[in-house]
Amino acid sequence: MTDARLRLGTRAVHGAAPEAELGAGLEPALVLSNAYHLGTADDAAAAFRGEHDRPVYGRWKNPTVAHLERRLADLEDAEAAVATASGMAAVSGALLISLTAGDHVVAPLSCYGETSRLLREYLPRFGIQTTFVDGSRITAYAQAVTERTRVLYAETPSNPMLKLCDVHGLSLFARQVGARVICDNTFATPVHQRPLTLGADIVVHSMTKALGGHGDAIGGVMCGSAELMHQASELVVKGLGGVLAPFNALLIARGLSTLALRQRQASASALELAEWLSTRAELARVYYPGLPDHPGHAIAERQMDGYGALLSFELRGGYEAARQLVERVRLFSHAVSLGDVRSLIVHPASTTASTMPRILRERADIGDGLVRLSIGIEDVGDLRRDLEAALASVR
Repeated sequence: MTDARLRLGTRAVHGAAPEAELGAGLEPALVLSNAYHLGTADDAAAAFRGEHDRPVYGRWKNPTVAHLERRLADLEDAEAAVATASGMAAVSGALLISLTAGDHVVAPLSCYGETSRLLREYLPRFGIQTTFVDGSRITAYAQAVTERTRVLYAETPSNPMLKLCDVHGLSLFARQVGARVICDNTFATPVHQRPLTLGADIVVHSMTKALGGHGDAIGGVMCGSAELMHQASELVVKGLGGVLAPFNALLIARGLSTLALRQRQASASALELAEWLSTRAELARVYYPGLPDHPGHAIAERQMDGYGALLSFELRGGYEAARQLVERVRLFSHAVSLGDVRSLIVHPASTTASTMPRILRERADIGDGLVRLSIGIEDVGDLRRDLEAALASVR
């Protein structure tokens, strides 16, 4: 890890870099080799016994991917990190190293649709059950815990409702009941929140989003203790083959260098837009942690350094109004994903949350008139004018 006195924006550029060598490139090298020289027979045997950490085979370790892992561990104040092929590979991996048949999970109703589906449909095939609760209330977690509960899962801010969880409070409670806290930090990024410093055991990200930032590379990452990350590497990468491609690692590492700049610009714009949208008669409610009337605003003030680039709002006209809005904006690209340099707009109920049964969507407050915005780095005045014109045309 780098000098802890350095600010995160500096660490994002310089952090976890190898010692400078004469003639060495300033940027990481793209290494595409599948296999590496083993040396002597004794060297090869030692490698397979795990006695050294040199690259042996691309599924086990790649220098370009390892460079990215060091940088992510540094930014999340973790001992180690494991990069994966996608964000869902990281989510599923963190759960799989923490659970076995007969175990129980408590997770938020309001979370990414595919995470909910994994917990709701797939893990029960292996004897793992989940209780979904209001993830903004630790008392709700406490009421759902059983003697078999091994994971308290948090997504904060949550997708798409921007609900916040008190990570420190949840982690203290988890210690009391012998459970592990896994926290999805994709929305906040390390710029605005570092859950491991608040007591979480594992942090997961979809690096496809703000960490990469340019909409051109899919990847995921788990961050935590060296012991847990060794387990994750053995199971998820070596065992299940959730390998991040070296070229994607290179693209995401490039994105990290501008992460702090992008997030601070986008978050400032998101706050300005949320405050303005709160005055619009077409909207029933705006969801953004930076607004004083947001239920999690006090938590955001305690555990976040900024409020993030995502916001959602409910249109009074329901689905028809939402449909018209997403089709009439011009600068906002109608697309899934988030955290890009360009601003995105999506209707969660019919897209990213569509795999959730309606009854669960309603319990999670994901209404038919809900629209989610991911704010990019465009001029905020242009974004506001685009939304204003589109809202004025909605009937």
